[in-house]
Amino acid sequence: MERVELIAPCHFGLESVLKREILDLGYEIIKVEDGRVTFRGDQGAVCRANLFLRTAERVLLKTGEFKAVTFDELFEKTKQIPWEEYIPEDGRFWVTKAASVKSALFSPSDIQSIMKKAMVERMKLRYRKERFSEEGASYPIRVFFMKDIATVGIDTSGVSLHKRGYRQLSSKAPITETLAAALILLSPWKKDRILVDPFCGSGTFPIEAAMIAANMAPGLNRSFTAEEWTGLIPRKLWLEAADEARELENLDVETDIQGYDADGEVIRAARQNAADAGVEHLIHLQQRLVSELRHPKKYGFIITNPPYGERLEDRESLPQIYREFGESFRRLSDWSAYVITGYEDAERYFGRKADKNRKIYNGMIKTYFYQFMGPKPPRREKRGPEN
Repeated sequence: MERVELIAPCHFGLESVLKREILDLGYEIIKVEDGRVTFRGDQGAVCRANLFLRTAERVLLKTGEFKAVTFDELFEKTKQIPWEEYIPEDGRFWVTKAASVKSALFSPSDIQSIMKKAMVERMKLRYRKERFSEEGASYPIRVFFMKDIATVGIDTSGVSLHKRGYRQLSSKAPITETLAAALILLSPWKKDRILVDPFCGSGTFPIEAAMIAANMAPGLNRSFTAEEWTGLIPRKLWLEAADEARELENLDVETDIQGYDADGEVIRAARQNAADAGVEHLIHLQQRLVSELRHPKKYGFIITNPPYGERLEDRESLPQIYREFGESFRRLSDWSAYVITGYEDAERYFGRKADKNRKIYNGMIKTYFYQFMGPKPPRREKRGPEN
């Protein structure tokens, strides 16, 4: 298995950010679709993609793609996949997730059951056994139907990649780490620029920004299902990827990243999360109301996820919150603001129409990424050699 095809699912609307990440890792893009990017690499790509990709939800090792409109077709075509090349005799395998869009086969439980039976039949023929212990490493299968075309892959990640391992404590409506990273990467913010999140909650935006600034691999402090696949991906490839990640990391980088929240308990949780991520020294976290938002310097960035009335009892306070947010933003000379929210009246109470607006699904919640752009800072003059 020298060259492999991998599928990286992501948030709908942020495929371009993930595509750029994959290209930066040096891999070939095969296909970009709604909510996922397919790419090609060597065996080490499984390890590096899991460790380095900030915006992917997981990494799947693609095993097959076929058309199926009946359960008989699904059974036979699943059986044709050379499962024995991926799954050892004692491997634990099951179809953990089935999704279907605009397809004749749409019952997840039936799809899962039939595919498992087909896999067992294939394994019986190849291993010449009637029963399998399934006591070894895990090989969770995922299948996605789109217009009757089934794409099948083995999940190499296990727990979703948004679980970086640092967020033990969270606020009421946390934004996922992968979505936060994608929105930061979608903005023009760079590590030498100011970044403030006035509704930081459990600290996800500041922590992800600090990890980006320090070039810290998001998957370095967690484990992955495919690490157990000793026969498929040599252990040394995981060790090499981890060594590469440590060599690239720079925890001495200078930053101006700040996070505020009105709730002191939440700020304490954010500080603990930042400490667990290893970036507490790169972030300033403070209990502060959005009406008190100030900064003496120009050309900073606000990247934030303000409340948007997920609970009915919170909705009455939203106009005031967004009004105060807008007033504070107008006091910041030449700043830019990038705001993700599901609140339909955000622009109205913020007091300004966004320069750009992007629809993004945060799970099942439709949100908008409002982009209020300030001017670019003047170019710094390059000093030539002294005469």
